[in-house]
Amino acid sequence: MTVTSGRSALAVTAVRKAYGDHVVLDGIDLDIPTGSVFALLGPNGAGKTTLVQILSTLIRADAGEMRVAGHDVVREPDAVRAAIGVTGQFSAVDNFLTGEENLLLMADLLRLPRPQRRRRVAELLRRFDLVGAARNPAATYSGGMRRRLDLAMTLVGRPRVIFLDEPTTGLDPRSRRTMWEIIRELVANDGVTIFLTTQYLEEADQLANRIAVLHRGRLVAQGTAAELKRQVGGGHITLRFADARGYHHAARTLDVVSRDDEARTLRIASQGDVRSVRELLDRLDRAQLTVDELQVRAPDLDDVFFALTGNPVTEQEQAR
Repeated sequence: MTVTSGRSALAVTAVRKAYGDHVVLDGIDLDIPTGSVFALLGPNGAGKTTLVQILSTLIRADAGEMRVAGHDVVREPDAVRAAIGVTGQFSAVDNFLTGEENLLLMADLLRLPRPQRRRRVAELLRRFDLVGAARNPAATYSGGMRRRLDLAMTLVGRPRVIFLDEPTTGLDPRSRRTMWEIIRELVANDGVTIFLTTQYLEEADQLANRIAVLHRGRLVAQGTAAELKRQVGGGHITLRFADARGYHHAARTLDVVSRDDEARTLRIASQGDVRSVRELLDRLDRAQLTVDELQVRAPDLDDVFFALTGNPVTEQEQAR
């Protein structure tokens, strides 16, 4: 995904937030380029939603400097609100209104000029494939349709920065991938900046230009997905041998991480890239060892997450 050059869409320095003795955010620094997708990962209770609430002016930080779309969050909250959109994991859709009425209500709240309201709503209904259901009550919508309508409502005012707080929670795989395509198009075609919090590590891997991991109120890592994977390692190659002689010879000569004598399998530490696989195959060939099965597992964001936080994604949330 191409990143638009220019000033930062979000600049955060030394942000801190505590509730009594419980420190939720402890010195957060971020610099997110315009026209990019930034993903914030972390266990439940790490402070992800709290940071989104601060940057979207819903709550105040105890300390730190923050600029969103060029505006100071503390001194210019109205300008920040005018430049952002927020879509949370819980839909803001009114079930008793139709999809079209929900969008018109949002246009009224944003005080769009009257001639523009109908045009903007019609445009968003087409864009999010909701024309056929536009005059149906939102209560009849599927989960994926409701989430698309929710995001369409966020876009009525043409925000420059969009906060997506776990936007695909509860969606089926097909609906989740549809949302991914919409997010990609928003960045590519509209030039918006996406601040994404998610517990789906594949989602961050698919969408984000840069990723940060938040743990116990601190950012413990930042970088591209590839950089974070290289940082923690965790990849390996598994070899299974048909004959005992080859298995035991390989176990003595290769850099074995673990072994299963009964299954005659060896796990070899590796980044899982083409070069490392080729080098291993060359060593096996020189030793005249025949492998019955070879499996490659490159490091993924699961490895990054568990290495940096030590907590399962699904652990009970203790703080927001």
